[in-house]
Amino acid sequence: MKLPRNDFKHAIAEGRQQIGLWVTLPSGFTAEALATCGYDWLLLDTEHSVGDPMTVFEQLQAVAPHPVSAVVRPVSNDIAVIKRLLDAGAQTLLIPYVQNAAEARAAVEAMRYGPRGLRGFAGLTRATRYGTVEDYATRVEEELCLLVQVETADALGEIEAIAAVDGVDGIFIGPADLAASMGHPGNPAHPDVVAAIEDAIARIRAAGKPAGILSLDPGFVERCIGLGTTFTAVDVDANILLKGATEIARRYKSED
Repeated sequence: MKLPRNDFKHAIAEGRQQIGLWVTLPSGFTAEALATCGYDWLLLDTEHSVGDPMTVFEQLQAVAPHPVSAVVRPVSNDIAVIKRLLDAGAQTLLIPYVQNAAEARAAVEAMRYGPRGLRGFAGLTRATRYGTVEDYATRVEEELCLLVQVETADALGEIEAIAAVDGVDGIFIGPADLAASMGHPGNPAHPDVVAAIEDAIARIRAAGKPAGILSLDPGFVERCIGLGTTFTAVDVDANILLKGATEIARRYKSED
């Protein structure tokens, strides 16, 4: 069997806009349903959800037949967690809270087999299609994609150094944590935070890397795309569920 192609990796490298949705509900059922909705990528989150490698395994299985890419966010920049997610078949990881080039290099090493990295080797995994992918160990890096998340004021100051790390395929800006680090918790729309985000997008692009972001504000999404984000998440599954359910309840409750 041939090594599966990572369409997301090739798309952002070529500068083709990828519109994504944040998936926080740790369910294969939900992931499979969302995979039919026309997004380019789904972010399977385990940092701010109760998901874990087992639920991610099931979500990856659920979305595999559909024309959508799965991006997985580990709970942290942890070599053991990253190893498990890669073995489960994740091809693209978004590593949270990367503060500097050293932490970016640690993430790269966790993604790579020796001698270039520290990833432990196991042959009979979903990633290798249970040992049937030809030359998996020597070719897997071609289709693995590493995104790192900068989400503090200090991390923004390290963008150029992080972008220079070999093996970093894209840099994602985390507006909520950035706002908190800048003294505006819960307010990513603060003018100072917005200005910092816009400057960061420009610097990421100038450093030659694809830039990404998540925002639930349609106007700001359009602004970020205009500034050059290449992988842009535009909503969260739980937000869509709650907003839709609330609107329906209000419609009928208003008749009481």
